[in-house]
Amino acid sequence: MSTFSVSLQQIADQFNLIPITEGELIGNITITTADVNRPGLQLTGFLEFFGQNRIQVMGNAEMAYLRGLTGAERKKRLDTVFKTRFPCMVVARGLEIFPEMIGASRKYHIPILRTEDYTSAFISGLFRYLNVHLAPRVTKHGVLVEVYGEGILIQGESGVGKSETALEIVKRGHRLIADDLVEIRRVSDTTLLGSSPDIIRHFIEIRGIGVLDVKNLYGVGSVKMQENVNLVINLEIWDSAKNYERIGIDEEFTDILGIKVPSHTIPVRPGRNLAIIVEVAAMNYRQKEMGYNAARHLVDKAFEYTGGS
Repeated sequence: MSTFSVSLQQIADQFNLIPITEGELIGNITITTADVNRPGLQLTGFLEFFGQNRIQVMGNAEMAYLRGLTGAERKKRLDTVFKTRFPCMVVARGLEIFPEMIGASRKYHIPILRTEDYTSAFISGLFRYLNVHLAPRVTKHGVLVEVYGEGILIQGESGVGKSETALEIVKRGHRLIADDLVEIRRVSDTTLLGSSPDIIRHFIEIRGIGVLDVKNLYGVGSVKMQENVNLVINLEIWDSAKNYERIGIDEEFTDILGIKVPSHTIPVRPGRNLAIIVEVAAMNYRQKEMGYNAARHLVDKAFEYTGGS
């Protein structure tokens, strides 16, 4: 699986970090792990299992510990930590930075940045940001829409009607996330996040008409930057020789980046309103998530009606 990275400059811009030392280096430093470390234990001299590739964050506790040391001892402790060559140090709460820390930063060419945010709030936001930007990802050919708060990935062969269905869904008050190409990232063991490549974001292609700007046609409420992928709908031309699911007892799943996503295969033929079918699929998925399965309820009622025979 590919490894992704994000530059320290992007992180600094995103969180309004102020470079204190070695600011000219932050554009050349890349971060490859979403893990963040507070080096309290390392300041005491314990360096086993130290994540040298992690951003280091100091808050009140670490700075108070350093404040209680003599200048010589503080210099020694900081030198021990900085010589491990981690990417950067971020000091939270706008705290004053010790001269010994600035000296270690310049000695080992490790940038120090400062934020006014509380330590826990900054780490929480940084962790979420890195999880998204460093997540394993895949690009799928299809359409991603939000219907009743659920992210629906519509897939199928070229020309089957994915974009037309998405356009009708937008007209019915729902939102477009991506058309044609959908970038999907695995941001946790249970969550897939879908978005559009920047260059085609908010555009949709309709054969016979061309490219449309959905945001300008239907307003900013008709589009969204990203959404979880909760359900997959596979559109295919109706095959009279194929048996399609009619009750819904047997559940289908599509594997995306190792996560099984509930899915439906919808046959396409003239006269079927696919936008309404997608809406109903979204509502039915939500019902199942809330603990109600209509198909199983029907089977249970039939079982009771026949006396269990």
